[in-house]
Amino acid sequence: MNELFGEPAEHTLTSDSVELLDTTLRDGEQAPGISLSPDEKADIARALDRAEVGFIEAGSACTGPGERETIKRVTSLGLDATVTSFARGVKGDVDLALDCYVDGITLVVPASDRHVESKVGTTRDGVVETTTELVTYAKDHGLWVEVIGEDGSRADPDFLEDVARASHDAGADRFCFADTVGHTSPEHTYNVVSRLAELGPTSTHTHDDLGLAMANVHASLSAGADLVHTTVNGIGERAGNVALEEVAIALHHCYNVETVKLDELYALAQKVAHATGVVLPPNKAVVGENAFTHESGIHTDGTLKDDAMYEPYPPETVGRERRLVLGKHAGRAGVKAALEEHGVDATDEEVAAVVQRVKELGDRGKRVTDADLLAFAEDVQGRERDRQVELLDLTAASGGGTPTASVRLRVDGDERVASGTGSGPVDAAVKAVRKALGPNADAQLDDYHVDAITGGTDAVVTVEVTMSSGDRSVAVAASHADITRASVQAMVDALDRLLAPTPGVSEPAASADD
Repeated sequence: MNELFGEPAEHTLTSDSVELLDTTLRDGEQAPGISLSPDEKADIARALDRAEVGFIEAGSACTGPGERETIKRVTSLGLDATVTSFARGVKGDVDLALDCYVDGITLVVPASDRHVESKVGTTRDGVVETTTELVTYAKDHGLWVEVIGEDGSRADPDFLEDVARASHDAGADRFCFADTVGHTSPEHTYNVVSRLAELGPTSTHTHDDLGLAMANVHASLSAGADLVHTTVNGIGERAGNVALEEVAIALHHCYNVETVKLDELYALAQKVAHATGVVLPPNKAVVGENAFTHESGIHTDGTLKDDAMYEPYPPETVGRERRLVLGKHAGRAGVKAALEEHGVDATDEEVAAVVQRVKELGDRGKRVTDADLLAFAEDVQGRERDRQVELLDLTAASGGGTPTASVRLRVDGDERVASGTGSGPVDAAVKAVRKALGPNADAQLDDYHVDAITGGTDAVVTVEVTMSSGDRSVAVAASHADITRASVQAMVDALDRLLAPTPGVSEPAASADD
């Protein structure tokens, strides 16, 4: 991409209008270990629709009765998107899709000789004949039809053209070039899609086995395709599909082509990650934890001076926020900014002393939390802070019945005892803590994760939480052999920080109801 001072260069895409067909609910779910419930599929479909994704492949009706009920659940939502079902090259699959009240089908037919002869056991002429019949049948029943030439990247391009031509002649809305096993290069993709696009509307379906899924998408779009198959977070078989969020932001940022509501992307990614159990890698483009996080002193200083110094686009574009974190690479500007966020004024000498302690902790391989930073500042400035909330005792049980927990806290000098039940011991303990603190403990748990576990029978788990109240936020970590104890200790320490008066401001701690 040729750019000068951030201005996009003239792009090479053949169309200024590109649409996305998201197949998270079908191809994404085919990844090992993923099984989405009807409620989860409905929630994801609604989130895709909020993001204004044009086409949603809700599943594969031929899979079984349960899958058909799930597809019906999605088609009953009244979404703006065109909802489709995956269908094999048999009439029964089209009928099953019709029974689910979908708007259209993605009809897969074999394209490579390996699939034509070995998988399906037919001939090239047989594929063309069957495709023509099925497209005609589906169109006669009012369906939007996209024909996918399975394993198209390993097919004879002349035969792929024959299938595409027959599909369009029979009334198909488009034909899809499929790199089914993530096999091909951008050059080959460009050459084949160029030929297919001359015949009619063309889509592209790419996998990331060679790390070329995104490159092949751009080759396809440059060659004349105008619809891209994606999955949220790039989940899918083997190495996955091209990621919806990456396609959308790249087209927006590099080519001024709009596909979806970008500010919905992060919430969508989080929803899919939670539902599938596939955790987002920290360095994942667009939606990974580190995408807009800065630690390096040079980068933090530059970012504080100019938001765009070390970021290609503002995090708000995709529903994110910028984060400055502290570690061994931290510099004075970052530490000073972090202290100011917590209402702590410090002299240059005090900041330098805090920086040194931050670096020492970072050198030991530890992440520096807000609680660590504030403790360093208090020590350097010689301030003593009375705890507002302190965990005195915790008892939790989960065997044989409903998980229960009881806690004893010291809250602003008074002891309080409360108990709770929950879906697990951690949930029960957290509810007990909130009950003990009363209605004024309105802090929100923004993030919770297990940061590290040591090996052996005496393993120690580290739990890190981020909690917020109003416009204040704090991250705290706690370690213990018992995950429930570590979790509750981290949350209590976070609440203690949130309920404490801001330095230099007279503010009473929150009270609790008995």
